[in-house]
Amino acid sequence: MEYRIEHDSMGEVKVPSDRLWGAQTQRSHENFRIGEGIETMPSEIIRAFGILKKAAALANHTLVPERMTDEKLDAVCAACDEVIGGRLAEEFPLVVWQTGSGTQSNMNANEVIANRALEIMGHKRGEYQFCSPNDHVNCAQSTNDAYPSAFRYAFIRMNRGLEDELKNLIASLRKKGDEYNDSIKMGRTQLQDAVPMTSGQEFHAFANNLEEEVANLERNVKLLYEINMGGTAIGTGLNAVAGYAELCIKKMCELTGEPFQLASDLVEATPDTGAYVSYSAALKRLAVKLSKTCNDLRLMASGPRCGLHEINLPPMAPGSSIMPGKVNPVIPEVTNQVCFKVIGNDMAVTFAAEAGQLQLNVMEPIITECIFESITWLRNVMKILREKCIDGITINREHNSETVKHSIGIVTALNPVIGYKASTKIAKEALESGKSVYNLVLEHGLLTKEQLDELLDPKNMLASH
Repeated sequence: MEYRIEHDSMGEVKVPSDRLWGAQTQRSHENFRIGEGIETMPSEIIRAFGILKKAAALANHTLVPERMTDEKLDAVCAACDEVIGGRLAEEFPLVVWQTGSGTQSNMNANEVIANRALEIMGHKRGEYQFCSPNDHVNCAQSTNDAYPSAFRYAFIRMNRGLEDELKNLIASLRKKGDEYNDSIKMGRTQLQDAVPMTSGQEFHAFANNLEEEVANLERNVKLLYEINMGGTAIGTGLNAVAGYAELCIKKMCELTGEPFQLASDLVEATPDTGAYVSYSAALKRLAVKLSKTCNDLRLMASGPRCGLHEINLPPMAPGSSIMPGKVNPVIPEVTNQVCFKVIGNDMAVTFAAEAGQLQLNVMEPIITECIFESITWLRNVMKILREKCIDGITINREHNSETVKHSIGIVTALNPVIGYKASTKIAKEALESGKSVYNLVLEHGLLTKEQLDELLDPKNMLASH
């Protein structure tokens, strides 16, 4: 392999001559071989860096034109556009595991854009006297404001895809609720018979439960719009000319169409990771509810002969290497597992946010990696759950109706008429004797047949009356 020699503050570095990255990227590539091949920087983040660096270049051209000349601006913006369009993706080899605050990722973007700009201007890679990763592409920035600003924008965009999949899943659950709104079944509390309901009510409840998470995600993603561009190293604004922060954010808004806002106190905002904590918690809350829904689906589908057998899940794969014909609820199961990982990611975000010290939180790489994973996994698994499970669920109407008729739980409807004490006695006798509640009430002469038929009609127990 042919190399070129580049330099950084630690000395000479051999960089593959066919690559656009430079010395600091190469050092990180060699130092942090932890998640190589599976945890390289996501395309959404690379694109966000391209937009951020373009906004910074436009602001610097206005404020320090002697440094960001017309020629440099045109070349840097063209290079940024290639990054944004994904044409230089192979030039971003770094894994998420790197030095605290993400310095190598920021420099990776600076070096790639600078070297591509040099090529556009007719120079060789590494001839940084004409366009420098630090002096020009990173002008008026540090990793401490560029890195979190780029990630926040990426998460804002990714959240839209997450919300879209969540809304699609909710719509699928509502459709299933409408389809089975007249199908009687037994409700349960503490895994014991409770009172009748319909399968439609159950699926509408699933939908309404997840509907709350759309609003919760929207509420928390708004926290990510506050960014600290222009704060540079610790928020004092050193090395950024007056007006840079406001102008850079204005350019960010113009390039993205997003309503970014400058943090009111950049010294406070630079080490603060509160927005990540809140947004990660919203992802965890969604995961908890999604997992609980899948727990219910697995219980209701248990059987087919010796379980609840209330619903049928679409068969997706053989369920056993030894038991012929066994089919497992594999889609809810895999959804549960994804949700467990999201819950774990939120714990990692919590610890990393707490680990910040003084004017910077150096744990931001793991924070951003965990949130990126959680958004991606939840989005993908909700699509699979909807397409391969919810849409194909059928209800065992007759079986569910029979369980209601033979349930002791329907005695609850008699409380207002015969009293709690008499109802308890009937329930206990029914359990011990195997007789039905219906027949025992008649045997004891507590109600007439007409009164009993009216009270124990399951349809009359589906709402207050």
